Amino acid sequence: MSIYKRGEVYWYKFMWNGKLVRESTKQGNDKIARQMEAAHRTSLAKGEVGIRDKKIAMTLAEFCDDRFEPWAKATFGQSSPKTWLDFYRVGLRAIRNCRALASLRLDEITSERAAEFAAYRQSQGLQVSTVNSSVRVLRRMLRLAVEWGELKSVPTIKRLPGERHRERVVSDDEEVRYLGAGSELLASIATVLIDTGMRPEECYRLRWESITWANGRNGTLLVTHGKTAAARRVLPMTPRVRAILENRWERVARPLEGWIWTAPTSSGHVEPSSLKKQHKKALLLAGVRPFVLYSLRHTFLTRLGESGCDAWTLARIAGHSSIAISSRYVHPSEDAVLSAMSRLGGHKTGHSVEIEDRDTASKLRLSA
Repeated sequence: MSIYKRGEVYWYKFMWNGKLVRESTKQGNDKIARQMEAAHRTSLAKGEVGIRDKKIAMTLAEFCDDRFEPWAKATFGQSSPKTWLDFYRVGLRAIRNCRALASLRLDEITSERAAEFAAYRQSQGLQVSTVNSSVRVLRRMLRLAVEWGELKSVPTIKRLPGERHRERVVSDDEEVRYLGAGSELLASIATVLIDTGMRPEECYRLRWESITWANGRNGTLLVTHGKTAAARRVLPMTPRVRAILENRWERVARPLEGWIWTAPTSSGHVEPSSLKKQHKKALLLAGVRPFVLYSLRHTFLTRLGESGCDAWTLARIAGHSSIAISSRYVHPSEDAVLSAMSRLGGHKTGHSVEIEDRDTASKLRLSA
């Protein structure tokens, strides 16, 4: 018997009279999956069923409308609106507008078709990062189609090279000048970002009930919403962050709940558009090379990595879902490598202080 797992569901496959039989059990229990495979083999042997006709796959447009969009909206609409609005919704719109791709059935989408979609998007004069964003949505869509039993395998989908990443690191001098030139609201939010490494949207959604003044040295803050499950985390406040939040708390009569960064928006809190003009003005006044607010998170994580923080700890602080992302910020120096080796103390290397002392004493006796 040959069963295997895709996502949370078991599949089985076997050869029968020279033909491949492969079906999803739609079950998460391996014992039930084996029983279903055995029952199918028995039915074939008795002639009760023949080789089943291949299931007609949905078109990509149908899968978008009936399965993927409801999932994306339910998963991210409330917990991470920015992910839904700026990533999934925009990507879905791009895929639907490409009729040549949207009209294909799921099993007709190949690596070549995906590359044609990327080329079509690029021909519209879009930046590489924008094109790759829609390509990532397509790839995620096909992976879920496999997980949900609508598709057997995912073609290899590659992103376009040349994407510019938000890897600008703000220097200490630039930080001082920028914070001095910014409005009180912008400077407060920017300070929290550069001292905690939160994503901007995580900071905008902070609430007073997430702040604990008594924990740790300066208190802690709880991040409750983010782009992944790993985004939920508790972060210690620096003296600078505590001073900013405590002063703001005092000014608004010490509320027990509610948004920290209130604003006259539909959500009731600061949104990315709320700070655009203030950020642009601060950059101009400070004479600082342009950067986006997300760069403050990158700056914090870069500084953290340079301080000697290991990748696992950095991942927890940053809310990364993969250690591979965190490892980009960690670059052990030669001194750090030598220090790690010295801490090993000869363990499992065949050398120890005692052995070296005996060898030295033996050499001295022979020379005498």
